[in-house]
Amino acid sequence: MPQLDETRIDDEAAIERLDRRHTLRALATAGAQVRHAVELAADAGVARLRRTERPRSVLVAAVGTASTVPDVLELLAEPGSPVPVSTRHDLPLPGWVGPLDLVVAVSHSGRAAGPLALAAEAARRGAEIVTVGTADSPLADVCARARGLHVAVPPDLTSTRTSLWSLLTPVLVAADALGLVAAPPALLSEVADRLDAAALAARPGSESFVNPAKLLAVDLAERFPVVLGDGAVAGVAARRAATMLNRTARVPAMWGELPDAAAQVVALLDGPYTDAGAAALAGEGEVVADIFRDPYLDGMPDPRLGLVLLRESAERAAEGGTEVGRPLAATVAEIARAAGVRVSEYAAEPGPVLVRLADLVAHVDFAATYLALGLGLDPALSPHLAELRDRTR
Repeated sequence: MPQLDETRIDDEAAIERLDRRHTLRALATAGAQVRHAVELAADAGVARLRRTERPRSVLVAAVGTASTVPDVLELLAEPGSPVPVSTRHDLPLPGWVGPLDLVVAVSHSGRAAGPLALAAEAARRGAEIVTVGTADSPLADVCARARGLHVAVPPDLTSTRTSLWSLLTPVLVAADALGLVAAPPALLSEVADRLDAAALAARPGSESFVNPAKLLAVDLAERFPVVLGDGAVAGVAARRAATMLNRTARVPAMWGELPDAAAQVVALLDGPYTDAGAAALAGEGEVVADIFRDPYLDGMPDPRLGLVLLRESAERAAEGGTEVGRPLAATVAEIARAAGVRVSEYAAEPGPVLVRLADLVAHVDFAATYLALGLGLDPALSPHLAELRDRTR
């Protein structure tokens, strides 16, 4: 297993050399992205969506790391939206989509094949179109020809992974105008403030023993991460975490949401990637770490699982949530620790659902980036991903 060099993530000069496209700096602009996106949505005319008749349904088209956008919209809309909200990544567009429905297509570049094709087909059927992406892109062109509403993202954003809030905020503003979710300016301002606070806590100059994102990166070094969300809000953040660990840190990661994922996570503890599982497979009572093991002479030890438990604040209960997930999360963590698994827990600070989600997402975004840097990787540049794009254009 590759080893994380902790000195890299505590050395600002080393970070600057590795992070050539300034991924950390881009993530730190998340709060500013929210504020700017609110202005861009207003300039684009999102207010015109305020009307007496709502669409019959809303379908959100997004792929890759932009898939967090429909995840968040579904999370927020599910408890009280008067119309169904669904997600699609590629054709075919469901047969029920027609002139009474709204299709929201999201693509940072405006060229993602799935959202672009879905938007074009929705326009052909006469559905209402809202798009978010680069100006003067194929997606913006499809929207203009359909007389839809396009919200442009700032041209200086480097990637979809670091521009989540520029893509998500216009969708939330539009959903608020339609009465699907409550995302008023005051709430979005609170989200921006929470993102600013997370960026400050995770700043490069903050040493790893006090920086929560660096601490998580160190915990995940030489581990196969399993990210478990305690509830629906943390579940969205867990899925985002797995995506960021795959795409940014280039490590295989799984995710799940309680209560559904409890059994599959606990079952992993009997396998070869935990101390208890390895001991059982070897017919031994216990596997004890050899403190004299030389990684150069004896080889690296077998990889082990690392459990990341993302938790909502206690305020969830006051909002009508259930406490069922909380003892279950604690039980899973206790069983994992007993099996020799390193468990990292992070709980969002109190606040509304969207604010808590912003807290969790910022934490995992920064942690995945620091893990990449600690492993000696540029978090923005993947030669194989570039080859994939070249071959599929």
